[in-house]
Amino acid sequence: MSDPGDPPPGGSGPRAHRWSAVMVLVRSLLLTVGLIIAYYLLPLDSHSTLGASAVLVGGLIAVAVVFTWEVMVIAQSPYPRLKAVEALSSTLPVFLLLFASAYYLLERAEPTSFTEHLTRTDALYFTLATFTTVGYGDITARSQGGRVLVMLQMAGGLLLVGVAARVLTTAIQTGLRQQRRDRPPER
Repeated sequence: MSDPGDPPPGGSGPRAHRWSAVMVLVRSLLLTVGLIIAYYLLPLDSHSTLGASAVLVGGLIAVAVVFTWEVMVIAQSPYPRLKAVEALSSTLPVFLLLFASAYYLLERAEPTSFTEHLTRTDALYFTLATFTTVGYGDITARSQGGRVLVMLQMAGGLLLVGVAARVLTTAIQTGLRQQRRDRPPER
């Protein structure tokens, strides 16, 4: 049974590569849209900091496990660069929505954690403002718990961008070396 992202049967040239690129784009877009819908629909009504902490820790473990699996897939893929793009484009939304959920839950548990009440959209906005380092102006973390959470996201964002980029690059190089080894010698 083949992966829906596999190239059409009998294809290994530019057409197959384009097909794979389109499938990566479609899967990444569908995953992101699905995650955003889930973020807005899931019942995030916990009123305890323990609930927010559990969501964050469990989610970060899940992100690490999925990312590790993605790295192994990249190294074995016929298109390691595309798989790396797909890995990053699926890991990043999970990471960001995870922090948005944690901010939303923290604000429910400790209403003075931020300078204003956070809706889900506000929590997502705050998460993206933190990740992109564009700064704030309207929403800031006020409580110690809120500031610790923001620092964790900042450090995690740097790790995701820096370390993940390096790990993905290594996985791509491994996949490309594997392809060269598997190719029959030219005569």
